[in-house]
Amino acid sequence: MDLNTITAVERPTSRAALPAWRDGDAFLAGGTWLFSEPQDKLTRLIDLATLGWTPLRATDAGLEIAATCTIAQLDGFAAPPSWTAAPLIGQCCRAFLASFKIWNVATVGGNIVMSLPAGPMISLASALDGELEIWAPDGGERRMRVADFVTGDHRNALKAGEIVRAIHLPQAALMRRTAFRQISLQTHGRSGALVIGTRDQGGGFALTVTAGTPKPYQFRFAALLSADELTAHIDSTINGDWFDDIHGLPAWRRAMTLHFAREILAELGGDAR
Repeated sequence: MDLNTITAVERPTSRAALPAWRDGDAFLAGGTWLFSEPQDKLTRLIDLATLGWTPLRATDAGLEIAATCTIAQLDGFAAPPSWTAAPLIGQCCRAFLASFKIWNVATVGGNIVMSLPAGPMISLASALDGELEIWAPDGGERRMRVADFVTGDHRNALKAGEIVRAIHLPQAALMRRTAFRQISLQTHGRSGALVIGTRDQGGGFALTVTAGTPKPYQFRFAALLSADELTAHIDSTINGDWFDDIHGLPAWRRAMTLHFAREILAELGGDAR
């Protein structure tokens, strides 16, 4: 879609060249949402692609994903053999309601900043203890857990003029065992419930609930518990905060989430008695 209120497009090549933020600005990454509907309050776009960030960087500390890394680039990443959780990357990429054309344009950072309940990059980064590196307009930086960053449907903790620079996944999280469950009302529809479980070498168990709720909910336990204890804990914590839209009623989202929680517990821990 043409954005007929835009009067300028800035293409900085370094952080120092970023223009001062002003009302009517928007940062442009993949633009798959930005160009999908009218944006009549915008007058200037600041293109982040020209900053030239390396899409993916694996180190001894874990994986750094540039905010401008595309879904196709992330899906094509060849992880070290020791990263047991690596299959989760492809599983979350395939949870997108998107064609291959979108995969080659849509960005990881854009999906997180959009903060839709069904954003699978939110699911991936939350489940693997991802942290956002956020640039402030005054030159400062801050870090924030992805699980805390998204606060509701289309709502997050990003302040005016701030840029998500990268997503950092720690190596310890990438070496956990994982279990993935996702469901949609249609074969290629938006996720109605997406639940990820992880278990570390010390026996610690975590469950991350997304898509069925407006924001991520994460549950951590030092050891396995019974299925009844787990589902009761999830239900009492979420306390009716189930998402409601055309892609699924709250009662269905709740039922599928609790069902998946039991399946994941069984997969990662046997009977867990």
